Amino acid sequence: MGALSMLALLLTHPLEFRILAQFWLYHDKQRDITSSSEHATSGWDRKSMRRCWEFLDLTSRSFSAVIKELDGDLARTRSVDGAHWTILDEQNARSSRGILTTVGEFVFQRSTAVTATPILLICMFYLVLRGLDTIEDDMTIPDDVKQPILRSFHEKTVTPGWTFNGCGPNEKDRQLLVEYDVVVEELNRVAPDCREVIVDICHKMEVGMADYAHKAATTGSIYLATVSEYDLYCHYVAGLVGEGLSRLFSASGKEADWLQHQLELSNSMGTLLQKTNITRDYREDVEDGRYFWPREIWGSEEYGGFKEMKELYQPENAQRALWVQSAMVVDALRHAEDALDYLRLLKNQTVFNFCAIPATMAMATLELCFMNPAMFQRNIKIRKAEAARLIMRSTNPRECAYMFRDYARKIHAKAHPADPNFLRISVACGKIEQWCERHYPSFVNVAQSSGGGNASQVFDPLDARTRIVQLEQKQDRELANEKRRANGKPVVAETPAATWEVASFVAAAFLLVLTLSLAIVWLVMRFAA
Repeated sequence: MGALSMLALLLTHPLEFRILAQFWLYHDKQRDITSSSEHATSGWDRKSMRRCWEFLDLTSRSFSAVIKELDGDLARTRSVDGAHWTILDEQNARSSRGILTTVGEFVFQRSTAVTATPILLICMFYLVLRGLDTIEDDMTIPDDVKQPILRSFHEKTVTPGWTFNGCGPNEKDRQLLVEYDVVVEELNRVAPDCREVIVDICHKMEVGMADYAHKAATTGSIYLATVSEYDLYCHYVAGLVGEGLSRLFSASGKEADWLQHQLELSNSMGTLLQKTNITRDYREDVEDGRYFWPREIWGSEEYGGFKEMKELYQPENAQRALWVQSAMVVDALRHAEDALDYLRLLKNQTVFNFCAIPATMAMATLELCFMNPAMFQRNIKIRKAEAARLIMRSTNPRECAYMFRDYARKIHAKAHPADPNFLRISVACGKIEQWCERHYPSFVNVAQSSGGGNASQVFDPLDARTRIVQLEQKQDRELANEKRRANGKPVVAETPAATWEVASFVAAAFLLVLTLSLAIVWLVMRFAA
């Protein structure tokens, strides 16, 4: 933001200005991958890796930022035994006498003559899937050309020198495929077990994408018919990304090995983000001829039975379109609880941030879209200050759960009783509220001691549940004392709370504030006179 923009923000939205100032001043800055001290882990000293970083910034600045903040060995995975591995064709594999390893249907040879080079694992995973998605999204590529490329992309993505320049001139990520050989070169440096994950996910995803693209091209049906078909499509394009990330987190050793087997939660994590984007990007997708909203929702007689998706943004259909929009939001919200469960499983802080920030932004985006007719006219996004606040707060499962709850409450507050989805919205938001109360009860707060020691639980004295917990704690102490007496050990006496100390601290704080206020008033009067 420029100086004038910042000044305008200060005058019109002072609270947002304060949040952005806090973000810029106190939020940890991402590492500088161009620094010479980072070359050993970022690969910036290699021309091909520098180009990969540039493509990451060009294709997604938001994901680029969170990837650069990942923990060192996760974003940068070395080759096996510090060696370089190259792909071999069938003839060379039979004649080779070197050290070989097999990953799926590919054979790699270990070369000790090449110095070990680090690679950005998640960065490469993103670029591979971005290249695949670019081909699938490009409507200018004929089906007879698109099908063989899509169905063999997992092979081409590890074939040295492979590129593709058949995308339309207006495809925004066309250049990534034109120079895809740099991605192939760097991907072939990845350790075989990690590369196997990327290739396997790419293979699964390309099959689903190819099937949907072929159906649209041969049947003339450009719509997803049912919600089940919509779920399957989101699984292919996003749920598999969640599965791949979980497998990479486990393979890197940053998360537990069993995380890779949490397929349902991983799928829901990716699906929540994908359905949020599909809901928000309605106008952009419709204008580009991409129709992802299922006909079962927008064509339902419950909302007046639209014949075409383009009818939703016509002014005379504004009210009915909002009912369709609320149905899309309800469908996305059913993945929120699984996303929260997934976040509770993560232990590494940078991995948690990597997953939590997009999830909380998805909830903020759903709240922004809900009952917002502007979504049908243009692409809307959450404000920068809101995004900065989410980034700073998305540091632990409890905070994320409370943000999910707060946005669910805002969605429910905007729901209209005349909406056919009113009860569904209430149930979906209630489930999120229930999840938060079950895992993080609202009457229990976490307080940090003044000396910077361990955090402790503080119960809300006005909540009736506090009395139940206190009685249970008292019973536990009495049972513990009885056992100590039975074993001949001294009983630990309870120390009553020193209320006079608390009162003295409050009085001292009050006097300090009063003194400072009087001093400020005196200074103002002194120098203003």
